[in-house]
Amino acid sequence: MNDLLAYASLVIVVQCVVMVLLGFSLSRCRDALRSAPGKETPRTFAEKFRAVLALLKRKQRTPEQVRKDSEALPAAPAEKTEAAAETPAGEPEPPEPVSESAEAPETAAEVAETAAVEEKTESVMEPESAPVLLERVKTGLAKTRGLFVKRLDDLLRGSRKVDEDLWEELEEILISADVGMKTTMDLRKVLEERCRKEGIGQGDALRAALMEEMENCLRRDERPLDFDGASPFVLMVVGVNGVGKTTTIGKLAHRLTREGKKVVLGACDTFRAAAAEQLTVWAQRAGADIVSHTPGADPAGVAFDAVRAAVARGASVVILDTAGRLHTKSNLMEEVRKIRRVVSREVPGAPHETLLVLDATLGQNSLVQARQFHEAVEVSGVALTKLDGTSRGGMIVAVGSELGIPVRYIGTGEGVDDLRPFDPHLFVTALFDKT
Repeated sequence: MNDLLAYASLVIVVQCVVMVLLGFSLSRCRDALRSAPGKETPRTFAEKFRAVLALLKRKQRTPEQVRKDSEALPAAPAEKTEAAAETPAGEPEPPEPVSESAEAPETAAEVAETAAVEEKTESVMEPESAPVLLERVKTGLAKTRGLFVKRLDDLLRGSRKVDEDLWEELEEILISADVGMKTTMDLRKVLEERCRKEGIGQGDALRAALMEEMENCLRRDERPLDFDGASPFVLMVVGVNGVGKTTTIGKLAHRLTREGKKVVLGACDTFRAAAAEQLTVWAQRAGADIVSHTPGADPAGVAFDAVRAAVARGASVVILDTAGRLHTKSNLMEEVRKIRRVVSREVPGAPHETLLVLDATLGQNSLVQARQFHEAVEVSGVALTKLDGTSRGGMIVAVGSELGIPVRYIGTGEGVDDLRPFDPHLFVTALFDKT
């Protein structure tokens, strides 16, 4: 019993000592705050408060240990030293040395501004070498090549004689790659004529002739896209939902800014949820300006302000992102026509390019979209996305052959640099490459 009373007394004594030391520590903190007004930062005070709480959790320590811990608390910021106080009036105080590891943290706005400046000051993009570019396109066309090239090589291998059976099998291979019935029949007709005139009788020679004719189909209505042909050059992007319009715009803006052009994006898709926010993120990544309105605003009004802003800021290119719409909806197509009328009043000849974005994975369905969009809004170029995710890459030949619309860009991956200008010769070479 006596031992229990002695133990209880000891516990009470230790608790009393802790409370006294705690009160002393709090008093020191209060005095430090009063003696240095404006110098105490919330961070330092928070550190002291956490240190005091830590003392409460260490009641089991001896009074001597508690006293040492309380003396180790962070000291309050000191006033100017006596030496500084003795500095003669009128003389500037020497600057305090700043440690590189103790620099003041930048605000979020400063970080964003710095990142934007660094992005804009990147070196002008240098063109990729031909071998590197060929390998990247081959990688993007891997699925199409896996189906198309393997079957074609099996058909035309060695010295197989060109006969009716070969022509029928060739038709089947081309149609399965979504080259399309009309384009396939046109290719067969041209190749049969060449076989008669040039005396082509074996598979190897026919393979080379097929490559040449497919490239001719893609070059049939080839027209260069000249961003320096107008100032600013206005490019309007159209297409149905889900084909990758906004992503294509972001990648194109990134490419143009790296080429040294000043780009303004117009967020004319005011209906899709978070469309403007998505485009804003791409604008920041690309180092481009952006003009947007509140959700539900008039798309033509956004286009008007974007073009006006581009003229005022001396921008080189304006890219207008329009809302996804079905080509069968007349009221939505009329909205695109209104945007065209509005921007043409501000910049003569605008929009200088109407770029239709198509999803390559849809095959011949994309060809139907392209035909109807072309009739409604005068499409002048096509960007074909997701070529890396389909074995139907042959539909690109049908677009060039049947519609007479040049393919401007192809998307062969998810990276920001995986949108590249379309080169018919490079495309055909990569598609037929055996390595």
